[in-house]
Amino acid sequence: MAITDIKEYAHLTPEDVEALADELDAIRADIEDSRGERDARYIRRAIQLQRSLAAGGRVALFASHNRAARLAGIGMLAAAKIIENMELGHNIIHGQWDWMNDPEIHSTEWEWDTTSPSVHWKKSHNFIHHKYTNVVGLDDDIGYGIMRLTRDQRWERWMIGNPIYNILLGTLFEWGVAAHGLETTKYRKGEKSIAEVRKDLRVIGKKVGKQVGKDYIVFPALAGRNWKSTLKANAIANLIRNYWAYAVIFCGHFPDGAEKFTQQEFDNETNGEWYLRQMLASANFHAGPVMAFMSGNLCYQIEHHLFPDLPSNRYAEIAERVRALCEKYDLPYTTGSLPRQYFQSFWTILKLALPDKLLRASSDDAPETHSELKFRIRNGIRESFGVDPSTGRRRGLRTAVRELETGAMATS
Repeated sequence: MAITDIKEYAHLTPEDVEALADELDAIRADIEDSRGERDARYIRRAIQLQRSLAAGGRVALFASHNRAARLAGIGMLAAAKIIENMELGHNIIHGQWDWMNDPEIHSTEWEWDTTSPSVHWKKSHNFIHHKYTNVVGLDDDIGYGIMRLTRDQRWERWMIGNPIYNILLGTLFEWGVAAHGLETTKYRKGEKSIAEVRKDLRVIGKKVGKQVGKDYIVFPALAGRNWKSTLKANAIANLIRNYWAYAVIFCGHFPDGAEKFTQQEFDNETNGEWYLRQMLASANFHAGPVMAFMSGNLCYQIEHHLFPDLPSNRYAEIAERVRALCEKYDLPYTTGSLPRQYFQSFWTILKLALPDKLLRASSDDAPETHSELKFRIRNGIRESFGVDPSTGRRRGLRTAVRELETGAMATS
């Protein structure tokens, strides 16, 4: 089962959790107070770079009959689409730059270069996902309604197709994100009417018409006799963007250590526990400056979930302080290389295509599904946690997990 008591799972006292929240509030206040011209210069330069790449790619594709021009055009256009979706669209729509009061770079005005309308994204992502992060039954991003990603989701026969759905989602990622805005899970549960679904379909249809018209009609037509190679190049650029966005999102949400939670935990949640849930539900991956930029700085997914509306260019410095807090409170800071994080996510997708009876590990102590019950010892007695009065050291989740693993190895 998912985590029902986050304090118990994290091995923190209520006082610890509130103290952690105060320190995270202080980080937010410091960043908000220090926002200024260097941040504004960063986002304006990012927009300029993205537009230059897009323009250069489009011009190069006018000569798409030439292999070098075609490859250059695909590369520039794919990079432009990735930057627009990840560093610009995603972050601007989150309101990260609203403090500038620039109508061009404002969450209420920006419409991004993808088939998903920003109005739907704000609801399904900014509100639902970031509020109910990894709460089973409330956060539709756990499997997106088409895959099983935790043992808390009861296995059904159609889930045997998990790997196939995963490949299709990566290939058609922008279309999957657009369809996600329909909230089909709510419709199946009877929580959304067919009239509401039709209304959403009309909104998506208008956006899809604009995107398809731009990439597959207007620009190929402008290329004249090179229209066919230009159309193919545009499709490849979109495909590259889809796979990259998909990989970044999956590496931040589904590796081992990205925990799941019950509605019971959410219903009783304090502000400090909300912070703690964001820390335990997210995962980072290692990235240098270029990869960080191309991922929209979502290589810092933990920091993004803690502070989704703070400027993305500040996540690296925020990460240093969050790491220090994890050390202080003996909490895990889930990170790893991008291949490692993706492999763990993909392995979860593969094995959860099978019913639980064919899987190893329990539903309380599996790599992708943990609960506080994993720490119960003989006779139902739970472990102690908090600060050891004799040493003054805090015994938190990281130490508890390490001791559990060491004990398992000793008995094996």
